[in-house]
Amino acid sequence: MTAPAHARFRSLDIFRGATVALMILVNNPGSWAHLYPPLAHAPWHGCTATDLVFPFFLFAVGNALALVMPGLQGAVFWPRVLRRTALIFAIGLCLNAAPFVRWNADGELVLRSWDTLRTMGVLQRIALAFGAAAVVVRLVASRRGVLAVAAVLLLGYWVACVALGAPGDAYSPAGWFGTALDRALLGAAHLYQGEGRPFDPEGLASTAPAIAQVLLGWWVGAKVLAAGRVAPGAAPRHLVSKLAWQLACMGLAMVGVGLLWQQLGLPFNKKIWTPSYVLFSTGWATLILAALIVLVEGRGRAPWLAGWAWGFEVFGRNPLFIFVLSGLVPRVLALWRWPVGVDVGPSAGVSTDGSPVWMTPLPWLYQHVFAGIASDPRTGSLLYAAALLACYGALAWWLDHRRIYIRV
Repeated sequence: MTAPAHARFRSLDIFRGATVALMILVNNPGSWAHLYPPLAHAPWHGCTATDLVFPFFLFAVGNALALVMPGLQGAVFWPRVLRRTALIFAIGLCLNAAPFVRWNADGELVLRSWDTLRTMGVLQRIALAFGAAAVVVRLVASRRGVLAVAAVLLLGYWVACVALGAPGDAYSPAGWFGTALDRALLGAAHLYQGEGRPFDPEGLASTAPAIAQVLLGWWVGAKVLAAGRVAPGAAPRHLVSKLAWQLACMGLAMVGVGLLWQQLGLPFNKKIWTPSYVLFSTGWATLILAALIVLVEGRGRAPWLAGWAWGFEVFGRNPLFIFVLSGLVPRVLALWRWPVGVDVGPSAGVSTDGSPVWMTPLPWLYQHVFAGIASDPRTGSLLYAAALLACYGALAWWLDHRRIYIRV
């Protein structure tokens, strides 16, 4: 979802664009086996820099919701919100199925089976969280009321984890209550299988605190927009400083409550989206937004900021399209494959089980250009991801230059 171009605060667009860029960077390493620690997700409990990226994006969705809600008044609200929710969810489902065909063991292209298609995913979570948050904002008349709903969602989810989870083990992979709900409603075959068992890190149960995260993003975005209405255009320094100080205090308060909640036994956990993790990540997002407001808003801002700020801003002008493309391109290119003559089995070009060994374009690019670029393989993996990001950045620049904005 993209905010309208007339939004006064560039910092909101820059924050959203930087988040999209980081999502692409961390999702496309040269090798998942070679990651610098900040670029890897926590195995279960914990919170790395990478674990902040997705909640930052949900926070930005909430910011954008604050920008577009004035245009969703009256009879247009329900059809537009329902259409956008359904369309984003459908795009995510299609991305899970893409490119709709696969190579089978006999070397033939066959249609992918819908019997094992994963139902949920990143875009599906964004869709449900956006739709639900938009309805809450529509039905609740005040910022204080929206904040209360977010609190109820976080506290209710915490109570559900304790009451419905395994006694004394409510936050473990086996003890968390949400997997049983997802299996019952979605089916084990339609959950994410990458954890060694059917478990979905974007499942239905943990979508509730994600909705709260979007509501908190709306709450912060509404605060920023209210300040913009007071001081339209390039705001005086004292008003920018006052807004940034207020946001910084809000951010520090949320970080503090999140840390306190963690110390009381509710761990940070992205995969089950714990409430302590929501507050901690939202607090950091608010602090970063406060810093951006100081750096790029108001009269007399530093001219050297224009270049890097605009570089992130172009990602934020076509965020959904660029993000979907970054997930689609590797899947499509993986259909183009060729056998490689590596002697790892009984004969050259076959593996130890006798099946062919294949190479595809992006792994070839990483292995032959980036893997040996430095003695530390993590450097080559990061440079590969940065190179792909630069390609998507060039596309984002071209689209912005041609004023092409693909919106849902």
